[in-house]
Amino acid sequence: MAKKILIIDDDPDIVDAMKLVLETRGYAIDYAYDGEEGMKKAKAILPDLIILDVMMETIDEGFHVSYKLKEDPKLAKIPVLMATAIGQVTKFKFDKERDRDFMPVEEFVEKPVKPDVLIKTVERLLAE
Repeated sequence: MAKKILIIDDDPDIVDAMKLVLETRGYAIDYAYDGEEGMKKAKAILPDLIILDVMMETIDEGFHVSYKLKEDPKLAKIPVLMATAIGQVTKFKFDKERDRDFMPVEEFVEKPVKPDVLIKTVERLLAE
């Protein structure tokens, strides 16, 4: 059975690009264009991995979604890959070790994400 990945991102072009890359590797992809829809889909499909944008309806919506995911007992163990361009906007650079306490995600990647980086990171997170 194919691993399920939920992409939560407000940019349809980004969603389509990630979906295409990941489907060619045999993953089952679902998506949502905002945090509220993303939370509903996460609860409904219980994905194996969530790829989450930060800047959606607000500049920090993805942060709030990540907290809600980790607070929900049914969703807390699902790895979250944060794919974001917020570093380009704010010049803030995330470090998963340093920032783990306030940002409960397993990994960060900067947008635009190169296909090989996306695949490598997704495969590693699903194997852990």
